[in-house]
Formats: sequence, C-alpha cells, structure tokens
Amino acid sequence: YYWLAHKDKKVVVAIADCTGHGVPGAFMSILGLAFLNEVLNQTESISANSILNQLRSHVIKSLHQTGKADEARDGMEMALCVVDFNKKRLQYSGAFRPLYLVRDKELVEFKGDSMPIGIYSEDDKSFNNKELILNENDIIYMFTDGYIDQLGGPDRKTFKSKQFKQLLIDIHQKPLNEQKALLEKEYKAWRRDIEQIDDIMVMGIRFTDV
Repeated sequence: YYWLAHKDKKVVVAIADCTGHGVPGAFMSILGLAFLNEVLNQTESISANSILNQLRSHVIKSLHQTGKADEARDGMEMALCVVDFNKKRLQYSGAFRPLYLVRDKELVEFKGDSMPIGIYSEDDKSFNNKELILNENDIIYMFTDGYIDQLGGPDRKTFKSKQFKQLLIDIHQKPLNEQKALLEKEYKAWRRDIEQIDDIMVMGIRFTDV
C-alpha cells in the first residue's frame, strides 16, 4: 500500500509491503495505515526514521510480539520520505525497501536498513536517516519487490534489480503517465504466460520548481 500526508509544510510519503497474503496481509495494511496516521498526529518534530521507529513499536505492541523463535514474524517492509520543499531537502528511511534517485541519467540507490517494521531482535536498533538536497527534475522511485521478483523471460527467471534499474534510467525523462504504461508493457512482455507471483507497486515522484 502507499500513504501520503502533509504536516508542518512537509510532505510525508511511504510505500509498504506487508507479510502474508489475503486476509493477514490486508489486516497488516489496515494496521499500518492507522498507525502511520496516529504517529504523524502525535509527533511534533517529524523525521523519517522516528516515524518508522514509532510505527514499529505500535506494530510490536499491537501484535503482542516477543521475538520468540516459534512466533510468527508478521510485519512490513517500507520506504518512507519526508520532503521539505522550503529547504529543498528530502529525508529517507527504509525497512528493507530502498529509494532510487535518478538525476542527470544516473541512478543512485539509498538502501534501507535490514530490519522490518515488526519484531526483529530483542534489542531493536533505530532506523537510519539519509538526507539529500533536491535538484530540479530529480525523480525518485519507491517500490515493493513484486516487479523485481516476477518470473519470466526466455529462461523463466526473476526480473532482477539490475534490469529494473536500467529500465528506470531508460524511461525516467518521460512523463509519469508514459512511464507507468512502459513499466506495465515491459512487465507483461517479461511475464508472458507465467502467473503473477506477488503484489506490485512502483511509485515515481518528479520534483519541479525546487
């Protein structure tokens, strides 16, 4: 799922991929959206990693997670950005999910922390913040792993990150609606007759007048 909110002249945007399919996945999505709104409303000074830290605490408490070996590790992966248009700054924090920045035909990957929104260890570390200055026509991409993990092609293998990155570089200068169509076209050509294996979300945001 995705989430978008405004606070203190900043825009907060996130994409998330929940564990489980069907009802368990849907329930986790509902929890995530509700907790994100609650965290933002109760937070005075917002930062990307503080939102993820608080969201994780809510999920652990709500699901009564203790970290025991035989316990279900329900949770979610997430990429979250706080955009301050006045200062032309973007702050990113991720739970497994990365952020791609494409600038001047070059792609820079900001990797998320290798821990989920949910129980991971008994001594949970804070998520990290990564900050960048925005330039005119910068475009960022956040996405779940469904596109990259899709089986297809002549050898019926996964699409893979390297191929996905090159695809984004090739199309990033086009209008966003055209990019959407090209991503869908490439996906269908790759998948062929193979069943879709996971939910797919790719979000692109272009920054103009910054």
